[in-house]
Amino acid sequence: MPAGTDHLCIRPRGVLRGAVLTLVFTGVLATAAATGSLPRQESAGRTGATLRAGEAARSSGTVDSAALNRAAADAMADGKSGKQAAEEFVSRSGDRWGAVYDKREYAEFEQALDGTYTGVGLSAGRVGESGVRVTRVQRGGPAERAGLRAGDRLVAVDGRPVDGLSVSEVVALLRGDGVPGSTVALRVERGRAAWTRTLHRARLATDPVTVRRLGDGTLMIRVAAFTKGAGTRVRDAVRAAPAGAGVLLDLRGNSGGLVAEAAVAASAFLDGGLVATYDVKGEQRAVYAEGGGDTARPLVALIDGGTMSAAELLTGALQDRGRAVTVGSRTFGKGSVQMPSALPDGSVAELTVGHYRTPAGHAVDGRGITPDLTAGERAEERAKTVLSGLGGGS
Repeated sequence: MPAGTDHLCIRPRGVLRGAVLTLVFTGVLATAAATGSLPRQESAGRTGATLRAGEAARSSGTVDSAALNRAAADAMADGKSGKQAAEEFVSRSGDRWGAVYDKREYAEFEQALDGTYTGVGLSAGRVGESGVRVTRVQRGGPAERAGLRAGDRLVAVDGRPVDGLSVSEVVALLRGDGVPGSTVALRVERGRAAWTRTLHRARLATDPVTVRRLGDGTLMIRVAAFTKGAGTRVRDAVRAAPAGAGVLLDLRGNSGGLVAEAAVAASAFLDGGLVATYDVKGEQRAVYAEGGGDTARPLVALIDGGTMSAAELLTGALQDRGRAVTVGSRTFGKGSVQMPSALPDGSVAELTVGHYRTPAGHAVDGRGITPDLTAGERAEERAKTVLSGLGGGS
């Protein structure tokens, strides 16, 4: 079932030893999302390049950023679109995941990775032949305050019928210009009743981590994306768990995020050490976990084809270092490093400059990670059985 939401998810900031680089291991964005955002540079002794990683370049093509800038500048001098010229340049380069984004797209993405978004607080999906339905309403958001509920049929947004639109187009209408306080009129049906409500968009917080205790005492931690604070949420949940309680770490459908957050999550289960290595234009670098993690608690990680980028980085670290049993299906396979480059017109190009590997040296890009135990629809049930065998469940 196609589904979308009026908020974005994903990207990552690097936790590095001896280097101050902002890494971005980004997954394919949900249908609601516009990609990209210039990472903020950080300093701790010295400032390094600002990088983005995790958009799997399915070819090894790279782009000459100086030549790209010249192409954009030449187009602007001729009265043409610099962004369009850059897009054409990148498309011819062989960099399959290189892309160009405007200022607004990057601003939205940056906001999302900080764990916030501007919207009305609902997710939408196409349910069978019944049109576009509200699939989730965020607690405390404008949609909930207006009385909307999951299951309501969305008829029109600002007077525009949505039945002929894709979910991503509906979400774009819901998000509008992304300015808090701006208004959007929703035409909604519930049973035989129909009404129109005008909502004010607001700055809302995302909640990418859910933690719950199962009946057998197992702690289930689901991470939908590694936005700001997600890694700390995982670490805090593990620290607060009763002694001996096993953990099911659910990374299925995790589309990536901030590398720093994935590294913090790894630190919940590792006592320091290597999380991943990566190269930038041939220079080898590394990401490390912090010390003091819980290395004894039984741990099973659930993965699937929707597990991408920063989530694959975490999966690879836990698997290679023998810390977790992985259950599910092969992950997506996004492991390239990209560098954002500002263009003369203010747009931003993201260009592939390298790739990352797991601690054992396995390449992820285009290959994914194969689970220790392959399981399909009953993956969660199989994972619980494995965890029980490790002494972490009933």
